[in-house]
Amino acid sequence: MSTAGRLPVPVDPDRIALVIGRDGSNKRRIEEAFNVRVNVDSEKGFVFLEPGENSTMYNVFRAKKAVEALALGFSVDDVVLLAEDVYDFEVVDLGEAARNQADLARIKARVIGSEGKFKRTLEEITGVKIVIGEKVVGLIGDYEQLRLAKDAISRLIRGQSHQTVLKFLERESYGLRRRRLDLWERMSQV
Repeated sequence: MSTAGRLPVPVDPDRIALVIGRDGSNKRRIEEAFNVRVNVDSEKGFVFLEPGENSTMYNVFRAKKAVEALALGFSVDDVVLLAEDVYDFEVVDLGEAARNQADLARIKARVIGSEGKFKRTLEEITGVKIVIGEKVVGLIGDYEQLRLAKDAISRLIRGQSHQTVLKFLERESYGLRRRRLDLWERMSQV
């Protein structure tokens, strides 16, 4: 196999099984959704992506994000959303804000909330899919949703209370819904 047009994606060897899925099901879903070929080197911890028939490197770069999201812990149903241009995958590195392991644990706990309540509320209000890893928070959503979720997480990291962040989210999500409704109304008049 030639290496031209072939993109290596490093994946923690302990997470390779998530990319492959049961009997290769996740790997097949990625190949179908992004029109790419996926080859896995389990020993070295690499997933190699290359364009499928009538496909481009753009598909490969979109699939790269899907593989990274899958390896972080997102479901295959969530990552195939990335085949649509409206969705993107972003990572917030909590390790950058933490001074030490105890600080990292505290920040993660704030993002998760009591029994996962804040994380669920953040997902409901913003519409973003969220996975919390060892040192990062993974987000899948559209541009506006991602902006809102990242801003909320940033506010939590800076020490704002959950209540203050929730008020911010409610105010901003109302504005977002209003803008989308206005856009929908304008588009339906065309």
